[in-house]
Amino acid sequence: MIYIVILSFLGFCSMGIDKWKAKHKKYRISEKTLLLIGVFGGSIGSILGMRFFHHKTLHKKFSLGLPLILFCQLCLIVLYFFFI
Repeated sequence: MIYIVILSFLGFCSMGIDKWKAKHKKYRISEKTLLLIGVFGGSIGSILGMRFFHHKTLHKKFSLGLPLILFCQLCLIVLYFFFI
């Protein structure tokens, strides 16, 4: 649980930092990195950050991809507890 909270916090912050960097024309966080944070457990925070900072909301790979990643993660958790 602590792992998910930390990765979600990282996902949320990374969206905010990347938005700030985009506005100030600084070196950006790669889309691959932003998505990998979601894949490794930060999907909730990444989705919340995306919505809160209005960042990457028009990119299909984020607006559809992150919720799909979250759905798959939730399915894996349910399957894990169902079969154990």
